[in-house]
This record gives sequence, C-alpha cells and structure tokens, in this order.
Amino acid sequence: MLYAFELSGEHDELPRAEVLACLDLVELEYEESDYFDQCLVVDIKGDPQEVESKLDYVAERVAMAHHILKVIDVCPADVDTILEIAEKADVSEHINKEQKYVVRAKRIKHNSTIVCADMEKRVGGAIYRKGFNANLKHPDVEFRLILSEKCVIGSIIASVDRSAYEARAPHKKPFFYPGVLRPRVARALVNMAMVKKKDVVFDPFCGTAGILVEAGIVGGRVIGLEVRYKIAVGAHMNLQHFNTDHTMMLGDACRVPLVDTSVDVVIADPPYGRSARIEAESIHHLYEESFAEMYRVLKPGGRAIIVSEMDISEFVDNAGFVTRAQYLQRVHKSLTRKITVLEKAE
Repeated sequence: MLYAFELSGEHDELPRAEVLACLDLVELEYEESDYFDQCLVVDIKGDPQEVESKLDYVAERVAMAHHILKVIDVCPADVDTILEIAEKADVSEHINKEQKYVVRAKRIKHNSTIVCADMEKRVGGAIYRKGFNANLKHPDVEFRLILSEKCVIGSIIASVDRSAYEARAPHKKPFFYPGVLRPRVARALVNMAMVKKKDVVFDPFCGTAGILVEAGIVGGRVIGLEVRYKIAVGAHMNLQHFNTDHTMMLGDACRVPLVDTSVDVVIADPPYGRSARIEAESIHHLYEESFAEMYRVLKPGGRAIIVSEMDISEFVDNAGFVTRAQYLQRVHKSLTRKITVLEKAE
C-alpha cells in the first residue's frame, strides 16, 4: 500500500530524512516509491490497520511534515489526467457511505499552474457521483491533492500538530537565551537519532536544553551538561517544566562525568565562534576533547548527531566515529549549519 508524506518546505533534505528514520524506528517494512518537492511516497508492506496505527505514532513524532495520506494514485500533474483518475478511482478503502468528505488541493511552489479551488470542486464532483456526500465544514474524510512535480491523490489518515512546536518556541519557555535551535529542528534531530522510549540521550553542550526537551517529550531519559551556571539552572527549569525524566549537570564537555558506554544517543550543538564562554584552551581543543568524550560514553552501535558551522571531519575521524550522513541547513546569508549523523561501530 502506498502512503504519502506531505513534507514541510523548511529544508530540502531534513524532512525526508526525519520521516525515513521514524519509519525505521517503528519497524515498518517499506520502499521509497517516489520523492519530489515536499512529498515523499513510500510503499509499506503489512496489515493496513497495523501499518496505520504505527503511522499515527509517526505523525505524533515528526516535526517537518504536515499530513500522511493513504494514496489513491500518483500521476502527472495535469487537469485531464487527474480528473480521469478521480472518475475511475475506487475510494471504498478511504470512505464509507455514512461518512462525509471534503476535497482540498495544495499547490507546491511553482510546480503547477492548476487552480486549486477549481480542482477541488471537480474532483469533489467525481466522488459525489460515486454515491458519497460532501460536507465542507465538518467532513469525516479529507481527500487531498498534492500538486508538485507530480500529483498525489489520497485521503488524510494522520496530521502533524505543528502548533505544539510553536507553543514550545524558545521565547515561550520558562527560561530563554538567544541563539538556540527551534523546536522543529530539535525534534527532527531527535527523530533522525531514532530516540526510543527509555533511551538515555546525552547533550554535552545542552544550553537551555531545547534538544533535550524534545527528546524527553518522546520518552527519552535525558542528561544535560552545561558549563555556564546560569544557563544550566535555566535548562533545568525548562526540562522540569515539560515533565521530562532528566538529569542536569554543571560541567565541562572535555571531562564528562559519565562512565564508558553509558548513553544510547548523543545529540549536540557545540559552540562555534558564537558569543559563548569556552572553558577549553581553544575551539580546536574543545572539539578534539569533547568528541573523544562523546565517543567514550556512547554505546557501541549508538548514534551521535552534531550540529556545527565548521568542518568536523578531523574530530570525527580522530574520535573513531563513522559518518552516516550530512545535511546542510542554510540559516541566513552568512550562516550555514552542517548536521552530521555519526555512528559508533559495534
């Protein structure tokens, strides 16, 4: 069965990587079927009821997506083809006779010139002629057309509550300090690290604990280390506010007070030329020693995700990590973050 993820447009690669990591996390058997601007289509094997139960959980986890659709068809994004498919489609797996429906179309950037309102009306008419009734204000089923390089037609089975991330914006937390990752990016990192419930998640540069809050919300047992007393106290306030299972420590990332192979996941956003107090002799020394410490405390087979502006390949190699993926995130003209996914060999 084909399912489509309507991705956010805030990054070219991270939304897809986040979704695929979540599918791996819930142990679904799948193959990528199609990928284009803001839409990923996957072929998932298994009992549909079990699959969709797991996809409900994926929708609760992901940050960089809008909806998950059960796919009716993927076709060229032209009016005649879409209408022909709508007329012929068997929608019995998507709606029953007692349910009401609505049709919504979303045009992705400049990939299509189709008028969404017109297409909604005409596809809605095709479904009406199959014997179903529409209700524009209170539908039971939303049929959706994603108009990108191709058109994906399907029904929404789960939606992402993106407002929850806005409610956790840095300035809305009990303690705020500028220059931190936004919650959607932090959650994407947590998902790409495949954090499971009860996993021990360590951030040796935790700042105000934005990453650890997201890891704690999904059920991780989080440990934060911060060198600045005021920020460490604020991080504790934030972690406490969101009822996370957490331990907050004041200390130096070059000398981590944890035993060897004691954490499942490391996620870190180290200082890099920012206005930050650095206890180490230099940025180079900080990275060299902290990467060695992250490697030491991470369990074999564990993932580490590092956010940095600078080239970290020297520190990755010296510590012993294997690089699994790297993504660039352009923040503004003079700032591009590198998000590197690392693994400690088993």
